[in-house]
Amino acid sequence: MKVASFFAGAGGLDLGFDRAGFDVVWANEYDSDVWETYEKNHPDTELDRRSITDVDPSDIPDVDGMIGGPPCQSWSAAGKLRGIDDKRGQLFFDFIRILQEKKPKFFLAENVAGMLLPRNEKALDSIKKLFKESGYQLSFQLLNASDYLVPQDRKRVFFVGYRHDLGINFEFPPSIDMKLTLRSAIGDLTDNAIPAKKGNYTNGECPVPNHEYFIGDFSSMYMSRNRVRGWDELSYTIQAGARHAPLHPQAPKMETVDKDRKRFVPGQEHLYRRLTVRECARIQGFPDDFVFYYKNLAAAYKMIGNAVPVRLAQSVAAKIKEDMDGIAPEAKPKRKKRKRKKIKKFRT
Repeated sequence: MKVASFFAGAGGLDLGFDRAGFDVVWANEYDSDVWETYEKNHPDTELDRRSITDVDPSDIPDVDGMIGGPPCQSWSAAGKLRGIDDKRGQLFFDFIRILQEKKPKFFLAENVAGMLLPRNEKALDSIKKLFKESGYQLSFQLLNASDYLVPQDRKRVFFVGYRHDLGINFEFPPSIDMKLTLRSAIGDLTDNAIPAKKGNYTNGECPVPNHEYFIGDFSSMYMSRNRVRGWDELSYTIQAGARHAPLHPQAPKMETVDKDRKRFVPGQEHLYRRLTVRECARIQGFPDDFVFYYKNLAAAYKMIGNAVPVRLAQSVAAKIKEDMDGIAPEAKPKRKKRKRKKIKKFRT
């Protein structure tokens, strides 16, 4: 079954769908820092480099499904909380615009848990309503990646819709009664990590691809809470900001000095380093032969932190694949002849 991917980034979501048996034939990504990484790791997928706002539905091949995660910074609790007032937050409407025209059998959209904040309630209700009015039976749920064999705490909201004429509803896969730890993900990478060059430029050659870590001071905000999870624990969320990457589990937990102020254990400061690009990629589920291309490490952490964890994507995609395979071959879309409605962007 063919899929079109939007806001593809490095392609964590795409890789999960590929592993579940889908064929990602077309992808759209506007960030030039990602293009080389995507194209070299997804050689059979056509990459459209335009902004989604410039993409006409007729430019996209006919597909069975549309997937994507519109930029999340505007919704994130760690960001400026502009939500739908931010142009990035409004990109959901372009995804829906194309969905309404292409009418694939299913869609999946993913975003940060910040969408559930009370201040975003009206905007979220508007997005849900538009998905339903587009002709889809909508399923919506907050998932933690740790419930699907991803060794990190990472909560995200998922929208999954099946076209009404298919006569089926999507049910999210049950959580897996097992947790993977940092040891299982990166335990073999401790001794061969290397620091970035001055200015956080890549060393270029690592013993393991991309096994280099961001260097530099730690801000007062960073030092306001513990940033170390132990070997037998889950990782903190892998974020898109290099400076806020979690610390390696070889270090002891940070000590409390005062309210909202921590410090590294005296005499053990040499053990504190950020997780490498490869360690973050491993935690996100990318295999070692998935190589990231960049000049500055900040771009690497960004594309990894913005990705959907591969195993989480695969778990959801496998359930969609099972449902789609169960549809009778003669099922056809029931298109109504009607004038195309222009989507009005939501205003607060």
